[in-house]
Amino acid sequence: MSGYAHNEIKRLMGKAIHKYNMTEEGDHILVSVSGGKDSMSLLWLIQERLARLPIKYSITAVHIDPGFGGDNASNIQAHFERHGFNYRVITGDFGPRAHSPENLENPCFFCARNRRKHLFELAAELECNKIALGHHKDDIIETLFINMFYGGSLSTMLPMQELFSGKIKIIRPLFMVDEKVIKRYAKDIELPVLENCCPTSGRSKREEIKNMLNTIYKTNRKIKGNIFHALQNVKKEYLL
Repeated sequence: MSGYAHNEIKRLMGKAIHKYNMTEEGDHILVSVSGGKDSMSLLWLIQERLARLPIKYSITAVHIDPGFGGDNASNIQAHFERHGFNYRVITGDFGPRAHSPENLENPCFFCARNRRKHLFELAAELECNKIALGHHKDDIIETLFINMFYGGSLSTMLPMQELFSGKIKIIRPLFMVDEKVIKRYAKDIELPVLENCCPTSGRSKREEIKNMLNTIYKTNRKIKGNIFHALQNVKKEYLL
């Protein structure tokens, strides 16, 4: 299984990068690393590709600690240093603020918005032209249903997205990869996965959608693939 997971991730990630031309000569890519299996795997995979490609780009691993406390920031910094990654670690306070009385909106939305703000500011400071995020196929599908159920829109995350008049591009090289394959890969190469200290963890709208979809997937193994394919086969003439 280990060989399968590694080969499958490399194949699908390579296909995604080639299809959208996600990496180019001279890129400086900020890899956002939360400490979970997805972003940790992405960091290693992007670094690994450098040795096999004719083009050269540079990587800066960035961990933004939302400020819940614990040893996550120091542990991930130690991991970056141990393996020679160029990195930055920033500690904020938006995590506790998201769950405080001052915040009148969804805690996850508040946290995500502040994390993005830090990422964009740091990308500008480091002169990074791309930000790589570890979202996978399951995230893409779940976001579709979150936006439909709770946002009233038919939309999801894009594999690549230009922001600020093209000065920064968001790339999601793992968007074709199933979450279970990433989980297997991270386990096989013994990546350290940090504990999620967020008090909302496991009780978010995304978790509700994930559980709903997993129940549906059990009824027919083709459903997940069909949903993902539907996102690339939109018939606008049959939408209101």
